[in-house]
Amino acid sequence: MHKELLLDSHRRILPHIHRTPIFSSRLINKIVNADIVFKCENFQRGGSFKARGATNAILSLTEEQKSQGVVTHSSGNFAQALSLAAGRIGVKAYIVMPSTAPLVKKDAVLEYGGEIIECKPTLSARENEAHRIVEEKGATFIHPSNDMDVIIGQGTACLELLEEEPGLDYVVAPVGGGGLIGGTSLAAYYFGNGCKVVGGEPMEVDDAYRSLQSGYIESNETTDTIADGLKTQLGDKNFPIIQKYVERIVLVTEPQIIEAMHLVWERMKIVVEPSSAVALAAVLKDKPRFEKQKVGVVLSGGNVDFKAVGRFQ
Repeated sequence: MHKELLLDSHRRILPHIHRTPIFSSRLINKIVNADIVFKCENFQRGGSFKARGATNAILSLTEEQKSQGVVTHSSGNFAQALSLAAGRIGVKAYIVMPSTAPLVKKDAVLEYGGEIIECKPTLSARENEAHRIVEEKGATFIHPSNDMDVIIGQGTACLELLEEEPGLDYVVAPVGGGGLIGGTSLAAYYFGNGCKVVGGEPMEVDDAYRSLQSGYIESNETTDTIADGLKTQLGDKNFPIIQKYVERIVLVTEPQIIEAMHLVWERMKIVVEPSSAVALAAVLKDKPRFEKQKVGVVLSGGNVDFKAVGRFQ
């Protein structure tokens, strides 16, 4: 079932997204002693992989649902993705964003035609505002990560990667709300010829790591990480997928995230955001696992607030 859904989703969204490039770096290969390829979703529409899931979710709605709009809550990348996808398809998008969301991401939402509703920077505040809009506007709520249409859409990045690099031993992706790693693991299972999936997660928001240990969805008491796109938690739709298909999650520190991001900036000459660098940070931390392997790394996004670049030093 999921195999067909991935293929159908990919065909559905192709007219609305970029098929992003795959890069490599001889220096990074030398550092890890592995053959590493990067799926560069920082070149995706809206600057991140989330355009895939947002587009698939909107295109899966009925015409009546589309006429009343969509709503989501997001710290930035899914906010941009849903605004962009909705605008291209002709659907109104209401975006609930925490007041602390990066200005660059708020500006992008407005540029893409989304209507921002600000709230306090807590999950409960985000959920309450989104529920209010559903009740008042009749809009359809689309969760940034805990929605099967979104999960399947996000998995198309890995599907493309495996089409071009069919011999991968591992695919490594960052873990936040679980949509990307969930979709990635499904694509690897059905199209990867034994390819394993590993997640990278900040130590400061290690709920996914702890959830795999306990068997239950855990929460974070604090979210003090530079990887602002990974501050959300797993959901009941993606967690069972992650339990079944993800081999392990590697925890990385804040300095390790910044070091990996600088490595991409300086050596590959491309812009990635902190959340995106978490996957490479996991590879660098767990080098013995990946030595002499062929590894795909999903660079999930490139939406950096350069006015705050001092935080990345």
